[in-house]
Amino acid sequence: MNIIVCVKQVMDPETPASAFVIDSDAMRVVPAPGIPPVVNGFDENAVEAALKIKEAGEAKITIISVGNGFVMDVMKKPLSMGADELILIQDELVQDLDTYATATVLTEAIKKVGEFDLILCGRQASDWDNAHVPLGVAEMLGLPSVTLAQKIEVTDNGIVVERALTDGYEVVEAPTPALVTVSNELGEPRYPTLRGIMTASRKTPTVWTASDLGLSADALAPKLQLSEIFIPVSDGQVEIVEGEDEADAGRKLALRLREEKLI
Repeated sequence: MNIIVCVKQVMDPETPASAFVIDSDAMRVVPAPGIPPVVNGFDENAVEAALKIKEAGEAKITIISVGNGFVMDVMKKPLSMGADELILIQDELVQDLDTYATATVLTEAIKKVGEFDLILCGRQASDWDNAHVPLGVAEMLGLPSVTLAQKIEVTDNGIVVERALTDGYEVVEAPTPALVTVSNELGEPRYPTLRGIMTASRKTPTVWTASDLGLSADALAPKLQLSEIFIPVSDGQVEIVEGEDEADAGRKLALRLREEKLI
């Protein structure tokens, strides 16, 4: 089985608020100095799902990522976890793409890879939280798609997926090839072993540019318009309501809430 996993390099979501800076003119987030990027957490869940399938039977796992300015130690993490191949689409033209253009680049890269049985993606990226790209790829490739997977089983006829729901889960069957987005309910992704890290260090990723995929600047022109990006300002105020005892404080709180027409 040939499995393709789409991953994204993102700003570390644990970046402190004091280091978070936005360039309002360029309409982009400025990388925090001294804080390296990471592989999107949900994408690591997708890598883990692929590795579980590989452990259950023979499979090749190819990682694909789109961007520019990759940190190689970061992008090689899926290799150190156990993936087989890493393909980077690295070009100034593919930096800061909107979701439609990103899906377009991934689609052309997947076509260039050739034969595949399953595409796995994280349910969403931690930087924009749109969850648009995987569904766009599935639509462009004409594939069935299943979202929010917490378990994936390969069968003779395709795949069986448990989808995580707020009140339980549902089981969905789909033929292959198919695209599945993976949620964190699948479980914690494994830590790279020392042997895996050493193996990954010896592997050289394949690097493609936009022209290698037959894509021009016009083909990657944004379809979505970002009108404003800013850091929300919190101006909340706190008022302490005190009383002689708990009952008195509760009564005064109720009166105060009524004055503000909140109850």
